Amino acid sequence: MLARLRSGRRRPSPEEGFNRRLIAPMVLGSVLNPINSSMIAVALVPVGAAFGAPPAETAWLVAALYLATAVGQPVIGQLVDTYGPRRLYLAGTALVGIAGLLGALAPSLGLLITARVLLGLGTSAAYPAAMHLTRSEAERTGRSSPTGVLTVLAVANQTVAVVGPTLGGLLIGVGGWRTVFAVNVPLALACLALGAARLPTTAPRPAGTARPAGTAGPDHRDARPDRLDHVGIALFAVLLLALMLFLMKPSPALWYLPVLAVLAATGFAVRESRARTAFIDLRALSRNRPLVATYLRQLLGYTAIYAFLYGYTQWLEEGRGLSAASAGLVLLPLSLTALAVSGLTGRSPAVRAKLLVGSTVQIAACGALLLVDGGSPVVLLIAVGVPAGISQGLIGLGTQTSLYHQANPASIASAAGLLRTFMYLGAMAASAANAAFFPHGATTAGLHHLALFMLGGAALLFLLTLPDRTLVRMTDQSQKRS
Repeated sequence: MLARLRSGRRRPSPEEGFNRRLIAPMVLGSVLNPINSSMIAVALVPVGAAFGAPPAETAWLVAALYLATAVGQPVIGQLVDTYGPRRLYLAGTALVGIAGLLGALAPSLGLLITARVLLGLGTSAAYPAAMHLTRSEAERTGRSSPTGVLTVLAVANQTVAVVGPTLGGLLIGVGGWRTVFAVNVPLALACLALGAARLPTTAPRPAGTARPAGTAGPDHRDARPDRLDHVGIALFAVLLLALMLFLMKPSPALWYLPVLAVLAATGFAVRESRARTAFIDLRALSRNRPLVATYLRQLLGYTAIYAFLYGYTQWLEEGRGLSAASAGLVLLPLSLTALAVSGLTGRSPAVRAKLLVGSTVQIAACGALLLVDGGSPVVLLIAVGVPAGISQGLIGLGTQTSLYHQANPASIASAAGLLRTFMYLGAMAASAANAAFFPHGATTAGLHHLALFMLGGAALLFLLTLPDRTLVRMTDQSQKRS
């Protein structure tokens, strides 16, 4: 039986469980975004040295990817829900390879930022495709709570995100900062090979999903795929760009940027509340308050996670004087801790407990940053990363599992894309915070101010989770199903 599954000669029956041939392309594709998000942390200083750019300018290498991803994830999620995962997965991973090659050869910081935008768009396809396939397989097999597959996805993404700085440091030590871009070429080729060989040409569609054009159905309106809301997408992009341009370098002379952001936000709210096929369906979100709370928890949790990742890494290199490779090795225990926590708790249905413990430990991690300075021993520098790894593993698992149970099955890929959008809105807030607290370099005083900023977000995450009884009911329902 296993030999037949590996050969791809037939599709497994429902009794055989989740089609495990899908796991490799799902996991490898979904980690392209977190690995590019985290590897760049140790490359900011050498890139700045190569192009003579201060931290406020190299921060755009982070923000550019997140701006592209924040817009691209829900857009591509809608396309996955409409057209199926295969075509979007293959197109996205091909774009990742092109972006990696451009970054490896870029002669200027501007082209390097362009490469990061393309990476953001290209890496936006695989995670919504993976969630779509997970839901489709769950309905095919009759397993409404595929915790094993969700755990594999979460563990892979969490692990790669925290291993990224270590991997990036090693790559830079071997071949310079351009290797953190060039590594995308073989990764993209592997995704293309696996995706072409294993992803179904026509995947089972989650219940209620609109049919592709030309497919017969009881309602003729299902025969036409949803149109993209170009106006809504443009307004959302203008909103994010105006905010980032102002937050990255706030100045009274740039007063028009927050005004533009407010106007774009107002126009976006009006448009999305009236559009027939909205980019982000605000009406549906207003009726699903538990899902809104999950998105807010994602935003708060990952603001602190990415502020720690980028701010602490940059301080290790500039404030403490470590090399990129050494800074990556200092963060290795953080990676191992996140991996262990994700593996040990992944199958547990206790979503509320994960989020409460994760936010509590995140508060401790932010407090630990206040203890370090330029003379701190390496042992302390390593120990600071351990609670950060614990919190990252638990928060990532908690929000992903929450979304799977709270989202409408018919739009699971769109909802998953929006979850990643809120994740990267947090990363963008972290990038702006880093630029604000490190205007002329990563100093110890700036790190301590950043830690206080992170502490506030971690406390809000705890307060948002504590009274949420819907998470308890979700846990009870998952235990009954199992």
